[in-house]
Amino acid sequence: MALRDKQGRPLVAVTGMGAVTSIGHGKDETWASLTAGRSGIKRISRFPTEGLRTTMAGTVDDVEVEDPFSAPMLSERFAVLAAEEAVSQAGLSHNDFPGALFIAVPPVEMEWPQREALADASGQTGDITYADLLKAAETGRFKAWHNLFIFGTVADRVADRFGTKGSPISLSTACSSGATAIQLGVEAIRRGETDAALCIGTDGSVNPESLIRFSLLSALSTQNENPEGASKPFSKNRDGFVMGEGGAALVLENADAAIARGAKILGYVLGAGERGDGFHRTRSSPDGAPGIAAIRAALDDAGLHPDRIDTINAHGTSTPENDKMEAMSCKAVFGERMATVPISSNKSMIGHTLTAAGAVEAVMSLMTILNGRIPPTINYNVPDPAIPLDVVPNVARDANVTTVLSNSFGFGGQNTCLVLGAEPA
Repeated sequence: MALRDKQGRPLVAVTGMGAVTSIGHGKDETWASLTAGRSGIKRISRFPTEGLRTTMAGTVDDVEVEDPFSAPMLSERFAVLAAEEAVSQAGLSHNDFPGALFIAVPPVEMEWPQREALADASGQTGDITYADLLKAAETGRFKAWHNLFIFGTVADRVADRFGTKGSPISLSTACSSGATAIQLGVEAIRRGETDAALCIGTDGSVNPESLIRFSLLSALSTQNENPEGASKPFSKNRDGFVMGEGGAALVLENADAAIARGAKILGYVLGAGERGDGFHRTRSSPDGAPGIAAIRAALDDAGLHPDRIDTINAHGTSTPENDKMEAMSCKAVFGERMATVPISSNKSMIGHTLTAAGAVEAVMSLMTILNGRIPPTINYNVPDPAIPLDVVPNVARDANVTTVLSNSFGFGGQNTCLVLGAEPA
């Protein structure tokens, strides 16, 4: 008898997971550090930071990357490392994956070292544009760079590496991207388009230009004197997010197909909800309406009442506005019960991994279910009286967790929430 959810759709099982973050290579090492309350945020050593307002990030510094060192190459490497771990755990082929690829990657553009090299080669003194890159590529000297700085290149290379089926789906929906990649994989399996999906979120875009851009938006923490303590979600003295980097991958399968091949099921993606608002290019809608709608959509998709959620993996960026909006959204959905629902932010330790965040946090949500332990929100020493939440302060908490809500709220009103469970709803 085929396994179906309450709406008659195929159940979507998770059979493999992988992660690489600033606190661990692999999901187990990341999990151990996360539950121990160890921070991976540190002073940046990869490039000079003189003159920058923010000089810290959750970087992964011991990963080798092919030249040229750039966000696309680093993002690809994180994706491959995470996918290798996930595919191995699922017991599937590393070069003939039996399904589609859905991968969230950061926006791709030429970086300063490449622009400077093109300027030197062409003798230009003004800004280097994509048109200049095309001209340079025509000479044959910079063709590799042209191929590198195309949005779909990372997806194509990862698809070739793992032999995924069909055209890879490459997406970038701001800070909800990693969760959106999982949502697209879930929907494809439910529609019967594939029995398996490799869903990845990856981001290696910690570079001077990104730091400057976020600083100009007043979005980054400037508490550089104590990097490990700079990310403090839901605290009164929070002053902005800290950039992070890394990647995570999940192997999703039609539960019937997974059982038929004898795979071990780690958990289920029970629901996904997505809502956008367009209120502002970077700010969250102050009434929290899109966040509320995304949470409710995820619960409705899962066929679950809010009382069934045991804990929430918060978006929890540590920005004054976003944390307040998320708390308001959760309170609107969960009511008075929100005062006792544990909610925790992984970003307090790994920073905000941007495009990768939704996937990283989905993996950690499933690890919470598998291990019966809720990671803490570290640096929670000055509670914000306007946000009365049970943030699992500073120390991990053992608990019987069967269902987790994982929130991802992004720039431009991109909001995606996932409901992950130990058993079918």
